[in-house]
Amino acid sequence: MVRCLICKHGETEAGHTTVTLERGQTVVVFRNVPAQECANCGEAYVDKEITAQLLEEAEEAVQARVQVDVREAAPSLA
Repeated sequence: MVRCLICKHGETEAGHTTVTLERGQTVVVFRNVPAQECANCGEAYVDKEITAQLLEEAEEAVQARVQVDVREAAPSLA
């Protein structure tokens, strides 16, 4: 558990969040992404390995010229 950088009052706990990435004409939404969430304000923190995976998947969507894509986070991320 870590103190929240946003509200400075809450502590983070394991949970899940939704991450939306947008570039040009492409929007990719990832649901149920593992994250540390602040119990006070709800701010979510995603670790760098998961972030790298999400960015890689979003880049593939951009290259495929996808306009909107909503995905469930891969089981390997949980």
